[in-house]
Amino acid sequence: MRGTHLAELFDGADPGVADALDVVSGFDEALVPGLARVGAEQQSQLAALAGAVAVTPLRERTREAVEKVAAGSFGDEHLAMLAGARTALLGAVHDALLERLDTALGRPRATWATAEAPAPSVSENLMAGVRSWLREVAIAGWRGVDHDLVSASAQTAEAVLAVPALRRLAVLLDGLAAELRASCPVATMERLPLRRWADLWSRALLLAQPGGLPGSAATPVSGRLLPLGVDVHEHGTAVQVQVHAVLESADVPPRLVRTSLTTAKVETIVGPAVWRLLRGAPVLFKALAEHRALEITDVPLLPGGDLVWQDGSARPGETVEPFATARLHLGTALAPAVPPLERHPVRIAEPVLLEGYAVAVSEEGESRLDVDGQALTVDVARLPGCGPLTPDLVAASSACLGLVRWDGGRWLLQPLAVQVRNRRGTTEAHTADWALGPTDPKVVRAEARAGDAVAVLRERAGRLLRR
Repeated sequence: MRGTHLAELFDGADPGVADALDVVSGFDEALVPGLARVGAEQQSQLAALAGAVAVTPLRERTREAVEKVAAGSFGDEHLAMLAGARTALLGAVHDALLERLDTALGRPRATWATAEAPAPSVSENLMAGVRSWLREVAIAGWRGVDHDLVSASAQTAEAVLAVPALRRLAVLLDGLAAELRASCPVATMERLPLRRWADLWSRALLLAQPGGLPGSAATPVSGRLLPLGVDVHEHGTAVQVQVHAVLESADVPPRLVRTSLTTAKVETIVGPAVWRLLRGAPVLFKALAEHRALEITDVPLLPGGDLVWQDGSARPGETVEPFATARLHLGTALAPAVPPLERHPVRIAEPVLLEGYAVAVSEEGESRLDVDGQALTVDVARLPGCGPLTPDLVAASSACLGLVRWDGGRWLLQPLAVQVRNRRGTTEAHTADWALGPTDPKVVRAEARAGDAVAVLRERAGRLLRR
């Protein structure tokens, strides 16, 4: 990624993006007092949402939903339309921003084709239970959420979690309930994460609609997988490791793919210990820690570019340098199309390679990489504690492999790996270097003193199950 790329990325603003986000923010604010008794300001905010989609096929049903809410006689289908209109606006913003980024990078991208796979068959009673709780949340509003309302989701969340086809919806529902529980009573909070909570509420409501769960029209692929970097998403109750990579297959141009592993956790398990929670992928973790390619055979690839990881279908290959992979392929590899429900600005996370930059610190204390007079802010808050990558290493680096994101109205860089020049040559630090355990002696000693929290919790859980 050169300075000219950054100049194209930063040059001007996409028309309509700010206006669309203002409409979304208005709808999110309307959820604060709840939809039980809609006031004049809320009616105006909901009407703005209907107006924003007035030239789309959503026009009539969104207008009807707004009228029903104003009259106090709305049902699940009307809330679904409001959530759908909000999602459509954010999808349009996502498309405009991603097109700008692809243009700046010169990155080709596949077009989305409607998946032919049918939605999984699930119990309508479970889906209705989810919709019922989400409706109660919308009626009460965020300020009206209390422990009783949050507790009402427990039985439904437990039942949904027991169905493998509903795992995504279950984790989403459980995550929203956990955040609300931790914030109770919400009425006393000074500031609310309106955009985040509305995102979770809208996504859950759409997934809980009949036919709302996406089908799995996967295509088996074989070839050589070249990891670029690992993004770690850590929550108090869950952790996900997402690997960004280049897939080389016979008779097909190289393409960008991802593969993810997710597991539940408790808040006390942090740092390098989270790797021990993710069982069942020793081949993948060995390749990540040792910077190896992977030979994969008939691994399912979803239309959105996600490999459904099967460790038994992979074997380690030769040592491959991620920075060399990035220099060779990032300029030409085909990026995947984005599934409809994934089209959201915060979902943008495109792998890039930056070299030949200078690191500077702004007056606000933010680190920036200056490339040919163009500066890109580094999002050091996203650096996980389970790897050796630190803000100091980023500041001392000469090359950075990372993800370009759009957050808070601006473009940011999330580092996944850095190269640092020193008197002994060039050293590297990657997020997944400790996938098989920490290699820093200080960290190893600290873990030894603290004990193995994962082993202790598993032993205690085993004793409970034996009783």
